[in-house]
Amino acid sequence: MTLPASAGHAPEIVVLGSINMDQVFRTAVLPARGETVAGSGMRYEPGGKGANQAVAAARQQARVAMIACVGVDEHGRTLTRKLAEDGIDISQVRTCAAAVTGVAAILVSDAGDNSIVVIGGANQRLNASDIDSAQPLIARAGVLICQLESPPAVVAHAMRVARACGVLTVFNPAPAHAMLAELMALADVLIVNESEAAQLSGLTVATTIQARAAAQVLLSMGPAQVIVTLGGAGLLLAEPGSIRHLAAPAVNVVDTTAAGDTFVGAFAAALVRGETLDEAAASAQYAAALTVTRHGAQSAIPGLREVEQFRRTAALQTGSQAPIKSAAD
Repeated sequence: MTLPASAGHAPEIVVLGSINMDQVFRTAVLPARGETVAGSGMRYEPGGKGANQAVAAARQQARVAMIACVGVDEHGRTLTRKLAEDGIDISQVRTCAAAVTGVAAILVSDAGDNSIVVIGGANQRLNASDIDSAQPLIARAGVLICQLESPPAVVAHAMRVARACGVLTVFNPAPAHAMLAELMALADVLIVNESEAAQLSGLTVATTIQARAAAQVLLSMGPAQVIVTLGGAGLLLAEPGSIRHLAAPAVNVVDTTAAGDTFVGAFAAALVRGETLDEAAASAQYAAALTVTRHGAQSAIPGLREVEQFRRTAALQTGSQAPIKSAAD
């Protein structure tokens, strides 16, 4: 996979997506339908799939710009300031007086599982004009990352702009939407977890064998490559004529919030560093694995040096001799 060159200080990665303030509740177990459970703590934390992915890429030392919309409120001011502190270009993050900044209620169990309710707010006010304004940024980037916490028609417009400019599109289709067929056809790399793979393919995805079948179906829908992340079981990387399995590093799971977003951002950052598809997927697995050992969303996302050290430690423990690319290489 060859990426277009990014000149000067242009962003290597542009992320179109959501910016939310997360309200995180800790509980022993997630409540069943109709059940009330006692919580053990609550905190506010910067989040949103788009913002998380942008932060993950930036912390892997990629140059990142974000296209998004926030409200004219304290959450919006706090969240954009946090993005800027990670070195992310927020010149295309628009403030909107007609809606509040997006929020999410996240329940996290002691086992590390989570359930999430998102209120889009200003994220849903993003429009085609925002994409047109950001077109010069997209055109100079190597990768455009999109999800579906922004209006799908706007996401499709951005992906068409990227394709016209020869920019690689990485698409994380969450949550699902009726426009998925069109969006899938615009994706160069589709990244889904087990539940998303099942929903999109119409197949059960409970085993690696079933995930392989689902990946084949997803490839037939238009993406050039499909990555199905399988948590502790690793991932499948599918291209026409080839499906490879990559094992995941073993870690103690504390909180799975933002693990998938970390994978997406770290994957894109590895691509713009010049790693191959398989190398980038492996690098992203280690970044995501570190994330789940920590509480929180953006606060849990590791930096590049941390990931490199983690990989070296894991290699020593397993006796692996596989080379680890360093940012200094």
